[in-house]
Amino acid sequence: MTKTRVIAALIMAPAAIAAIVLLPTNWLAAAAAVIFLTGLWEWLRLAGIDGLPRTILLTLNLLLMVLLVWAAAGDAALYQLTSLIGIIGWVVGLAWLRFPRAGSGQGSGGRMAKLLAGSWAIIPAWAALISLHMQGSSGPLWLLTALATVWAADSGAYFCGRALGKHKLAPTISPNKTWEGLFGGVAAGIVIALVFGQIAGIQGQDLPGLILVALFTTLVSVEGDLIESLLKRQAGAKDSGTLIPGHGGVLDRIDGVLAALPVFAIGKEIAGF
Repeated sequence: MTKTRVIAALIMAPAAIAAIVLLPTNWLAAAAAVIFLTGLWEWLRLAGIDGLPRTILLTLNLLLMVLLVWAAAGDAALYQLTSLIGIIGWVVGLAWLRFPRAGSGQGSGGRMAKLLAGSWAIIPAWAALISLHMQGSSGPLWLLTALATVWAADSGAYFCGRALGKHKLAPTISPNKTWEGLFGGVAAGIVIALVFGQIAGIQGQDLPGLILVALFTTLVSVEGDLIESLLKRQAGAKDSGTLIPGHGGVLDRIDGVLAALPVFAIGKEIAGF
């Protein structure tokens, strides 16, 4: 499994980097919308929504993306506001991790909350991706920094957890995650953020801000991972899908990114780098 996972990552990472660096923002936004909506399609299935209702909900989210682009008219402000709304959603999501049995029933209330949470996760993350990429010539590099931070944190947590993990992080939600993996992932994420931040042209006086933003970015990416794990556990599913060998579905690969991108985008604005 590890070999397949690594091979798949070696294929996906260069493709993602090439798209970020080479595509104009509008084209990248379209490509990212396909990926994020595929993740939402899997999220809705885990929430117990299938058939025509799932197709309608996916279409409504696509229309919301189109409306957001039309209303923004090339201005980053609306994308940033949407990102901030997303962060509020992830703060609320901490309560779900505190009470993981909430929404586990088959009632319409729990299902409605899950489908709203899916849109709340997907749309702001997509808006944050656009807001980062559109920031001039350094925009693609900052988007790449955000994503590389999450990828490094995910890989660091995976390998540190396998090698050193002894203390369970959230045994009732994701039994394989450990505190050792969390610390290893945070360390890896911060190191990679500093490396890519240098490439993006960060100034020395802004390094403490980048470290702080990277810290919160990696931590919230873990929340995104745990939220998806809880969603899968309540649905009785091992993976969100089977599209990516060794990784499961698309949602399995972007769960941390969904939570992290709004935090990095808003954190970057607050820190001023």
